[in-house]
Amino acid sequence: MINLNTNDNLTNAYEIARYIKEAKKSTPVKAYIQGKIHVEEEEGLKIFGSEDFKILIGELEVVEKVIEQNKDRIKYYHLEYDRRNSAIPLLDITHLDARIEPGAIIRDKVKIGKNAVIMMGAVINIGAEIGENSMIDMNAVIGARGIIGKNVHVGAGAVIAGVLEPPSSVPVVIEDNVMIGANAVILEGVRVGRGAVVAAGSVVIEDVPPNTVVAGVPAKIVKVVDEKTREKTKLMEDLRG
Repeated sequence: MINLNTNDNLTNAYEIARYIKEAKKSTPVKAYIQGKIHVEEEEGLKIFGSEDFKILIGELEVVEKVIEQNKDRIKYYHLEYDRRNSAIPLLDITHLDARIEPGAIIRDKVKIGKNAVIMMGAVINIGAEIGENSMIDMNAVIGARGIIGKNVHVGAGAVIAGVLEPPSSVPVVIEDNVMIGANAVILEGVRVGRGAVVAAGSVVIEDVPPNTVVAGVPAKIVKVVDEKTREKTKLMEDLRG
């Protein structure tokens, strides 16, 4: 069973909203500049390169000021950017004991457990928690404050609904050893019990008891998990080592 503390600022909607409101909004850019430019050291601006070629990394307004001041010295330049007035940085994943594949988007204030696997295109929003040995498959979405237990598989394209606006006291909770099929949707406030299976394409609008299989739109209980079901839905440890 997951111990959910709604006073923790990772799982409290109002605390997350306040964090977003108070965060300095950021438009980070990278500029490649060909030309003998003059650059003054400024806080937050990183400068790389040689006499006639520079790479600048910093906030848009700072880099634009450098470009404007040096417009007569610049032969050409190129700007790279991927966000505008962003309130939440991406999670620093460099020291996670997990496997994070290219193209996954994981925002700050997310917890990821040991040996978890986050596949290409997955999106994990602020306040979410991913338990040990769980896999978030390709293009799956874990919304804000979504709680994923241990040894869970969230299938490709599945959506675990976020709960920030309107705020709710209880986020979506997926307990341990749950299998969620591809393109399934788990709506706000739902708890999926330990060992349950959600069939592909299902839309879950109410709690799912432990060790049951649900399917359909809306999802209904179709059977109790048996040995045949467990064999079909077992996880592969080699994918998580």
